Amino acid sequence: LVEKIQKIKTTIPMKSFDELTHQDMFFLLAGPCVIEGEEMALRIAEHIARLTERLHIPYVFKGSFKKANRSRLDSFTGIGDEKALKILDQVRHEFHIPVVTDIHSPEDADKAAPYVDVLQIPAFLCRQTDLLVAAARTGRIVNIKKGQFLSPDSMRFAADKVRASGNEKILLTERGTTFGYQDLVVDFRGIRIMQESCACPVVVDVTHSLQQPNQASGVTGGQPQLIETIAKAGIAVGADGLFIETHPDPSVAKSDGANMLRLDLLEGLLEKLVRIRQALR
Repeated sequence: LVEKIQKIKTTIPMKSFDELTHQDMFFLLAGPCVIEGEEMALRIAEHIARLTERLHIPYVFKGSFKKANRSRLDSFTGIGDEKALKILDQVRHEFHIPVVTDIHSPEDADKAAPYVDVLQIPAFLCRQTDLLVAAARTGRIVNIKKGQFLSPDSMRFAADKVRASGNEKILLTERGTTFGYQDLVVDFRGIRIMQESCACPVVVDVTHSLQQPNQASGVTGGQPQLIETIAKAGIAVGADGLFIETHPDPSVAKSDGANMLRLDLLEGLLEKLVRIRQALR
């Protein structure tokens, strides 16, 4: 593994905001829902880094250092903040790729910023002014997920809070809109609307868009068989990036396994998406 890491380090440059978002190719935020351990994180990062290098896709490794929004009190929330953040930092430096993690409070912004390149604002917190301002002031890229309860056009106010705090490095992410109690739908018109009204690159969160939340069991369901459908549609309508949670074995993942993509299926999906993007160009 060390030899593989060293080879990847010499071939994959760290991406700045402009390098990430101003490319002919879409960029990819991908990884496990939550950091479960060092070996798993390195395994996933190595696999996707090699794959995206071959396909010339700018890549950001994703992993939550903790999970604050869980249905049940006994749900897995993480391996410990410091331990998980150090693993993210290890991925970042050993593979020389940027990393993204969720934050849930203003204190989290300062805690996580030294270890990551992108701070992600969860959809249900996208209106929290103190959180947005704290993330902006770190100087990191800020990825704001659109609330399941918001129109695409209204996301300009969230983006404006970050800009007014002195940070222009903003991504917006579509992750579905609440449809009834236990389903989400993606309005693909929203991609273009957010790009134009908010003047930000827009990402489609493929896997969270396929969640089926609020199940009576207290465990979120999902429709992973539709991952390819949502991903293709996102690229076809001009999304700047994709967000995909992936795991070697989603059936044993400690969070969001019901809507994750199995790691060995990612290559075939990305190859199809690259061809769609090339055709659009």
